[in-house]
Amino acid sequence: MSQEKDMSFLDHLEELRWHIIRSSLAITSLALISFIFKRLLFDTIILGPTKPNFLTYDILCKASSLINLNSFCNTIFEFEIQSRTMAGQFSAHIWTSITFGFVLGFPYVIYEFWKFISPGLYSKEKKYSKGFIIVSSILFFIGVLFGYYVVCPLSINFLGNYSVSTQVHNDFDLNSYIGLVRSSVIASGLIFELPIIIFYLTKIGLVNPEFLKRNRKYALVIVLIIAAIITPPDVASQIIVAVPVVILYQVSIFISKMVIKKEKNPK
Repeated sequence: MSQEKDMSFLDHLEELRWHIIRSSLAITSLALISFIFKRLLFDTIILGPTKPNFLTYDILCKASSLINLNSFCNTIFEFEIQSRTMAGQFSAHIWTSITFGFVLGFPYVIYEFWKFISPGLYSKEKKYSKGFIIVSSILFFIGVLFGYYVVCPLSINFLGNYSVSTQVHNDFDLNSYIGLVRSSVIASGLIFELPIIIFYLTKIGLVNPEFLKRNRKYALVIVLIIAAIITPPDVASQIIVAVPVVILYQVSIFISKMVIKKEKNPK
């Protein structure tokens, strides 16, 4: 422990470098595996939301009908996805594999991050390490699934059927389509880390339950802005995305209360 505390700034940089290298190797290895399974990666996963029989379209159609909106019931897409550059498909294959490698390797990346910061923590704080890695990974994967099965279909259904004129046909560039899927999935995964962030902000004293409650109305505005950014300008879509984030915020308030209560009564 004393050796860890006596490490110089350059030693810390060297330590950080190796954590980054190990994380990068893990992501690269998983990316290579993803690269090999090209048909599964693209035909089944990436292009899945463009198919009429995609899992969530029927659910979204029924949900929108409850509020007298049928914006999710037309799943017959007439657009085509094209690659307009020589290296477009190969480049998309590589970067999509890397993104998939990051998603699959997220628990290990979090583990390496924790290994880097844990020497600077007190012994009582280190006991949260396993819980931190497991819970943050579960929340991230739930967010990724939410982005893939909810945000992506909402965006594709709206943008794929949107038209300014019957004379303009929708043909989307491959990288544009993949960018939409990637941003929806990664953004949702990171947003679902909110309870973990609030937990540690409460631990270091930057926030408390009273602060979160007092600023709830501002948080709701931010939630709506986030929902508007990662979804198309469709009211039903924004509501569907905003509701889970609001629930996460309420859960974060509860977590903050539990942290404060445990610190006041350690036993």
